[in-house]
Amino acid sequence: MSKEPADPARPARITWLGHSTVLVELDGSRLLTDPALRDRAAHLRRTTPAVAGMLHSLDGILVSHLHHDHLDFPSLEQLGRSMPVVVPHGAGRLLRRRHFERVVEVESGEEVRIGGLIVRATHADHEGGRRFLGKRVPVLGYLIGGSRQIYFAGDTDLFEGMATLAPSLDIALVPIWGWGPSLGPGHLDPRRAAEALRLLRPRLAVPIHWGTYYPLWPGRSRPAFLTSAIHEFQRYAEELAPSVELHVLPIGGSVEI
Repeated sequence: MSKEPADPARPARITWLGHSTVLVELDGSRLLTDPALRDRAAHLRRTTPAVAGMLHSLDGILVSHLHHDHLDFPSLEQLGRSMPVVVPHGAGRLLRRRHFERVVEVESGEEVRIGGLIVRATHADHEGGRRFLGKRVPVLGYLIGGSRQIYFAGDTDLFEGMATLAPSLDIALVPIWGWGPSLGPGHLDPRRAAEALRLLRPRLAVPIHWGTYYPLWPGRSRPAFLTSAIHEFQRYAEELAPSVELHVLPIGGSVEI
């Protein structure tokens, strides 16, 4: 996937809206990843409300997999059923049943054009392949290509081929934790997330999938893992990937790229 010439008149910006929800503005196009915008979702509570007012004029939505904190139907419906939604192969019928009108199914290695960008589905190593209609639906990441190359990992652990995923990567959106006190299989913890940066070799990295949702525990304060993960990640990244420029964003925070 080759880069297109950068247009200085078009600002490129990454805005983290919490968890795995990232607004990517690049070359005049606006993509949103894994929208999870609700203050309460089942047993989970959001630490900070989502800044949903900026989610106008989107060109498309990328959904990495079918876990409820990544495919959240109330959040998708909030954005409108006519919005183009890219999902792993096999998940399309699930969205069409809910009357989403423009659903694109992709497998790892396939590309789709959204606005002025080329989006390539990539492998992910995660125990998130929910069975739907007797078929296991895969888990994906996405490589967003235009004047810059942006990798959205979704949920994944380290996997063979990560080092050759993109030969010239500008930005990596890397998950570093989850929403609970412990991580199951197929997640990057702070150290493995830093190892992912060493393999990916991006110019810039934004940590995601941390500090946003936590289980409702009556009578208890916010758990320490909401903030401890980011401090551990910064320490490991300095050790394992010192050449990568880190941008730790608050929820709703942006960085121009």
